[in-house]
Amino acid sequence: MRYVVSLNLAPRFRPHEAIERLVPVARRAVQLRLRQRVLDPPRLDLRPFGRVGLVLFSVEGARGSLNELATQRFSEYVLAAQPGVEVLELGPADSVLQRVGERVPGAASAQAFGASHDVPVVFFGHLKVSKVTPSGGLHGINLPFLEATVSVELSVGLFSTKTGGTLWRSSGAASEKVGGVALVSGEPIFSAKDPKVAYGNLVNGLVNDVTYDLRSTWRWQ
Repeated sequence: MRYVVSLNLAPRFRPHEAIERLVPVARRAVQLRLRQRVLDPPRLDLRPFGRVGLVLFSVEGARGSLNELATQRFSEYVLAAQPGVEVLELGPADSVLQRVGERVPGAASAQAFGASHDVPVVFFGHLKVSKVTPSGGLHGINLPFLEATVSVELSVGLFSTKTGGTLWRSSGAASEKVGGVALVSGEPIFSAKDPKVAYGNLVNGLVNDVTYDLRSTWRWQ
């Protein structure tokens, strides 16, 4: 009777193959160690100005507190992004526009604000509400406070108060479901008791987009 014994031997260890497999891993590790994170300065540096004016954002296609919240958030983002810069909130532009004969803020308005408030530059912003779709398929000319999907555009410009020239512009758009909106004669009114809760996310997203150039950014090199 013959007996056959089968031995399962481990494969022979080949040092040169192990080294070949480790070389790319080691090279990658060295490359990662050599890379550095670099903080790039903001594209729009306000620190040389020291003090900037901020006019209450105007709003088109709606009434209520949406523009007030957006202006407040914009000021907060500027102060957080560039410590040391002073933001002087100048209120609405209506009286200045009427005095200088402009329909929308421009060179003459910027120069007027500079003369009256001693700021070298001033921010103007405009919100445009283009579409409001009530939730739940509700329709009507007059609707009480409700949830609605709102489409909003925000554009902001920085003007020299000496020359009236435009130094910088940025814009953003968002569409989001918000609360605390009423429709009166078909016009949306943003008048929630707590605007930050009702439409804070919408405003935060818009302001975050338009202030990108004001923030320092990290990159690998």
